Amino acid sequence: MSVARSSRRAERPTGRARLIEQRVSLPTRADGSLRIVVVADTHSRPHPATAQHIAALCPDAIVHAGDVGDLAVLEDLRRLAPLFTVRGNIDAHAPDLPDVITIDVQTDGRTVITLLLLHIAVYGPKLRADAFRLAQERGASIVLCGHSHVPFIGRDRGLVVFNAGSIGPRRFQLPIVFGVLDLGPTGVQLRHVDCETGLRWEPPG
Repeated sequence: MSVARSSRRAERPTGRARLIEQRVSLPTRADGSLRIVVVADTHSRPHPATAQHIAALCPDAIVHAGDVGDLAVLEDLRRLAPLFTVRGNIDAHAPDLPDVITIDVQTDGRTVITLLLLHIAVYGPKLRADAFRLAQERGASIVLCGHSHVPFIGRDRGLVVFNAGSIGPRRFQLPIVFGVLDLGPTGVQLRHVDCETGLRWEPPG
């Protein structure tokens, strides 16, 4: 898979530090389909069954929405598929990781959908103002994020919000899950997979 990348630095919304951004182009399969696995918040210790369940899905790419912890985690994920990773709030030891990645999914050189990947994007079920502004400026229609460990699929102000949850150590009673984004003839389908069972995870009730 050929992936085009570009990088730039811009002011963070707070104005206190520089925001490191990347923009990549991700080609679809010949039939126009694409599968992306979305993981987040590994905190150095992803669930041991995660790699097996991801490999079974044969993803075209994996994206990590931050709070990586030990960077060896990324090497393990790269063995499964091309990997794109943003820095989380615990990743000060990884200054070369971008804070934001814009992903242009392309078929025959034409962008069919744009995704925005960053660590912190929501406040409860709503997009933060800075994340919403970035998505608008980058032309993204789907925001991929982590941080809260709460798996979530929603919509806010015309944008789809997909929080992958966490594949790291369990926090409180939250599930250990990752996300799957499937692009096909009928559009985009989003779901979560339980790392403990390998089955589709649905919120209680």
